[in-house]
Amino acid sequence: MNDVEPLAPDRPLHSCWPSLRRSAPFALLADLPTPVERLETLEQRIGARGPLFIKRDDISSPVYGGNKVRTLEALFGLAKALGARRIFSTGAFGSNHALATALHAPRVGLEPGVLLFPQPRAWPALENLRVTASYARFFLGLPHWLAFPWGMARLSRRERRGDPPGFVMVPGGATPEGALGYVSAALELGLQVQSGLLPAPRAIVLGVGSTCTTAGLLVGLALAARLGIGFVDSKGRPAPPLVVAVRVTPWPVTARFRVVGLAVRTAELLEKLTGDPSARCDARSLSSGLRIDGRFLGRGYGWPTPEGERTLSLFSELGLVALDTTYTAKAAAGFLAFARAEPGPSLFWSTKSTVPLPSLEPAALEAAPPGVRRFIEKAERELSESSRRDPRRTGPR
Repeated sequence: MNDVEPLAPDRPLHSCWPSLRRSAPFALLADLPTPVERLETLEQRIGARGPLFIKRDDISSPVYGGNKVRTLEALFGLAKALGARRIFSTGAFGSNHALATALHAPRVGLEPGVLLFPQPRAWPALENLRVTASYARFFLGLPHWLAFPWGMARLSRRERRGDPPGFVMVPGGATPEGALGYVSAALELGLQVQSGLLPAPRAIVLGVGSTCTTAGLLVGLALAARLGIGFVDSKGRPAPPLVVAVRVTPWPVTARFRVVGLAVRTAELLEKLTGDPSARCDARSLSSGLRIDGRFLGRGYGWPTPEGERTLSLFSELGLVALDTTYTAKAAAGFLAFARAEPGPSLFWSTKSTVPLPSLEPAALEAAPPGVRRFIEKAERELSESSRRDPRRTGPR
């Protein structure tokens, strides 16, 4: 992996508020802006009521893409500014945030660690876990998600006492500091609209899991509209798109009050860091721009759904972006439902990396905890057996 400049300002957020170059520096991990593409074949196939577009955050970095890279830019920058040498991601075994941390942290001189608990066995989670366990410098496994609060408290206490102290991230990096990455992403999209790459979308559809991406977008879209960047109506008045967040994790994690609450705290952080009262966003206005769709969650996080698998097959048939059953297939199913029912341009924000994962040597998992190795071995047996019973499931998805 190539080293990157750890602290630098080259993001739309810093262009709008130059003082953030010092108070909220980013570690430049991603290749931005990510492209926007028209989905004409999908429009025709489903009878969409308006033009459809996709924001390709799935290719945000050739090392490992997806939405977590933007979040990590902000959090790695903060960790470096605080003098940390170790950084820990937390969540489920198949966490994209943990995988992104394991692959990207060494690029900015941070030692990656993870604290993870088991989740339903599926090929995407298993792929992520193999690579995470192979690249993380420190791997702490928990027996069940119920042990997570205890494990998180214990790890945080230990790392605070370190010399130098380590930096422990909450699942998905869902803090106001982490959400700044997607405040900047919304400004980026506004600039793409302003430059004529696409019309201002009526709605942006994405999956909501840890809430960080959704909260950051809510704030960033409101501020972009306020600044006249892309999202204005024919009379020049602010007109931010509706954010349609399709649940991939259940309530209460993805409750409206949690999403809006994180968005409000993100705006408050921006106001504090910039001294600009125009960065303030109230809960009522942010909530009015958010629609949460829980119809496509199914049994819960990590469990495939029939709607998601049909959508995955349709995208594959049309040669569109690859989806996965845990995150983007459910979100894309929600996108199709919205596009069939609602008029106007719509945009699907592709948040799961489609960059090929690094290949692993046979001995790569030897340093992983025994319980994690047993989980991987059992998952491989169960999933392979499932593939033999159902020829449609012949490999990782």
